[in-house]
Amino acid sequence: MSYPGIIYQNANLLQCVTSGLALTDSRLSFVAVRGGRIVAIGPAEAASSMKGRGTRVVDCHGYTLLPGLVDAHCHFLALASRLSAIDCGRERASTIPQLVNIIAQESSKARSKEWDGRGWIRAFGYDEFYLKEKHHPTRWDLDQVSLSYPVRLDHRTGHAMVLNSVAMSLLQITKDTSDPIDGVIQRDEDSREPTGVLLEMARWVRNRLGHTRSEDEVRQGARLASRCFLSKGVTSIQDATPSNGPEQWDLFSELKGSGCLVPRVTMMVGADCANTAKRAAMRSREETGLRLGATKIMVTLTTGALQPSEEELRELVLREHSQGSQVAVHAVEAEAVEAVADALLHAQSVALRPDARHRIEHCSECPPHLVDKIAASGAVVVTQPGFICDVGERYASLADERFLPHLYPIADLAAAGVLIGAGSDAPVTLPDPMASIYAAVTRMTSSGICLGPGQGVPVEEAIVMHTRGGAFASFEEHRKGTIKEGNLADFVLLEQDPTAVEPGALRDIRPLMTVVNGEVVWQA
Repeated sequence: MSYPGIIYQNANLLQCVTSGLALTDSRLSFVAVRGGRIVAIGPAEAASSMKGRGTRVVDCHGYTLLPGLVDAHCHFLALASRLSAIDCGRERASTIPQLVNIIAQESSKARSKEWDGRGWIRAFGYDEFYLKEKHHPTRWDLDQVSLSYPVRLDHRTGHAMVLNSVAMSLLQITKDTSDPIDGVIQRDEDSREPTGVLLEMARWVRNRLGHTRSEDEVRQGARLASRCFLSKGVTSIQDATPSNGPEQWDLFSELKGSGCLVPRVTMMVGADCANTAKRAAMRSREETGLRLGATKIMVTLTTGALQPSEEELRELVLREHSQGSQVAVHAVEAEAVEAVADALLHAQSVALRPDARHRIEHCSECPPHLVDKIAASGAVVVTQPGFICDVGERYASLADERFLPHLYPIADLAAAGVLIGAGSDAPVTLPDPMASIYAAVTRMTSSGICLGPGQGVPVEEAIVMHTRGGAFASFEEHRKGTIKEGNLADFVLLEQDPTAVEPGALRDIRPLMTVVNGEVVWQA
């Protein structure tokens, strides 16, 4: 008999096993692991017969063991950058002068050494909605930090940045510089001088400057980001960065190999890097902890019009669909969501693929007629319930009143038979699945406003969104997202059973231990 290498026993086991995607009510006690896979589960009285001479035993002390949580939409390298940048979140700064002071004070070390081409002063996390001035800072504000070093302040969402004059000069952005097709250089209304605010231009900046962080900085940021996920019980991430390609694949592979990145990674690839040869080259180097995922497509209204156009989107989706690829399409506004649903329906009408599992990412504004279209298309929705808790007030204040009852309509989507996965969109918000589960159930913002009270779901459904739902979205439900024999041995041990507490207490449940490949990789 081959004995397991490790047994996790005395656990309150929530399996997330099958009735569709429903959570079962099984209460089992141990999980036996060998070679990174689950080889047995069962009640307490059966555990002793599983133990061999070399079997290690981990006592879970009656705490609740869940499948490892899946963050189905995040941006790992951007999170790594955020965690090593100066924190300018709303908890630290509520005015532009406060932002400037924080960046100036905390960047003094960088300003004291000669700039070597990589010594950017980096800050992250402002949101103009939460600033007293209610507008973006400008290059002239950041010039108060330094006129010798380039300064970059990234918006909380990652969809905007502010640069000082030195950085603008390095990029050769002047009054005469044209806006890129899918971005905006914000300008002073009178002088038409660029203000330093760039919208949807991160890739444009990267293409012009190349890498501005050293390898050591990247590795250190990756360690911080990895620990950030593990400390919240996240054992698998799906990186949805639209600029991903062979270079990012190589970096993920190096970070995995060096131990800087512990959670399992499914990397989406940008549409402009998704040709057959490049995809095949990356797929040939897949491993258990690093997989190639969907083709990521961005559909935005930043410039005031759909980018890409509806016709271009249809062609792009049909191309990927006809090649057998899965697409994951960013769509926030109702107009964008409808364009994506129409493109998916068109692709299926041309070449039916019953289990294509195309994805709509975010699906923020989604009135009932769009719910029906999405259901008809067969798409999976990967959404961010945590946004309700984190920035719900912003939505309530700025969103079109017509769509307020239909923001992140999780209950409507589920009732229509749409399968749902959940992600943090980190670094837009920091990974925190329990806060996300809380928001999916209660719909409560951080200030106590209930946003879309009819759209809450039972806690069991919310848990599945963060486990098997996320795994399903990447065609991995056969190996992760549930605790059953043959699956990967990825778990999180929680201090309380989320199915047995009041909804208001969900966000306060702490992970105690995270297990990847059968081994404890993080403990409180």
